[in-house]
Amino acid sequence: MIPGDGIGPEVTQAVVRILDATGVKFEWERYAAGAEAFELHGEYIPAALYESIARNRVALKGPVTTPIGGGFKSINVALRKKFDLYANFRPIRNLPGLETKWPGVNLIVVRENTEGEYVGLEHEVVPGVVESIKVVSEKGSTRIARFAFEYARKHGRKKIHSIHKANIMKLSDGLFLRCARQVADEFPDIVYGEHIIDNTCMQLVMNPYQYDVLLLENLYGDIVSDLCAGLVGGLGLAPGANLGADCAIFEAVHGSAPDIAGKDFANPTSLLLSAILMLRHLDEQAAADKAEKALETVYAGRKALTRDVGGTAGTSQFADAVLAAMG
Repeated sequence: MIPGDGIGPEVTQAVVRILDATGVKFEWERYAAGAEAFELHGEYIPAALYESIARNRVALKGPVTTPIGGGFKSINVALRKKFDLYANFRPIRNLPGLETKWPGVNLIVVRENTEGEYVGLEHEVVPGVVESIKVVSEKGSTRIARFAFEYARKHGRKKIHSIHKANIMKLSDGLFLRCARQVADEFPDIVYGEHIIDNTCMQLVMNPYQYDVLLLENLYGDIVSDLCAGLVGGLGLAPGANLGADCAIFEAVHGSAPDIAGKDFANPTSLLLSAILMLRHLDEQAAADKAEKALETVYAGRKALTRDVGGTAGTSQFADAVLAAMG
């Protein structure tokens, strides 16, 4: 358990209460990360945290502040690289009771999580000129494509689009597409298509129903997954999973919101939905169903929602409502 900072401890506490009520027995090993960890241990990611994730192979993580334009590197990126969490998995689905421009959205965003611009290879060529290197490999592109197609087949998804800019970045994005096409040939039961990234952003806000599963490189996936969250109400309503061969980290996808920290305003839905993904990963399907049904009951009733979705309830009151709906 990485509670995070800002609103992280509050939403984490709410989610832990709900998880405990599912009947699954958890023993949490809690660790700080980021600025708080540096104050306590002199490390942004303590060695004990790395060891705990490696041993347990599953972690639940609240939001951790990442400084902009300086300071320490992203904790999220560091953990993904350390444990080779190559698949970022973001299901996008409307919650009942919330009016949005696009009702009934049901998308899966699969993002390559370890390569692209996020390898962090940057340097100053000469004063005033900075170069950032984008890395795309056959191995990385093939395994994320295979993840997307295997997920689609297992869960009855019918269509996958690879999203790219190969008309300009012919070598890097071209390699990503070639790998996706090769994997697609092994899955004739799934319709395969390709869209250019800028057109995809326009298409999503005009007609998101044309998409089913989106397969993207790292940077494109980071941007498009947030765009898709906006279709269903925002980042506070979207879950996220970082998956690898050996470990998995489930996290809130929104920021740490320090301006409302400690005020009992924060919405724990993103982290709760991520925790439900964690339960399914652990094959605790009945517990996941129980928590998910209770969450949807609270949203459908609209009586204990937080202020970001038009309610007046606080974090703890929202959690109380979900617990009551669980019986």
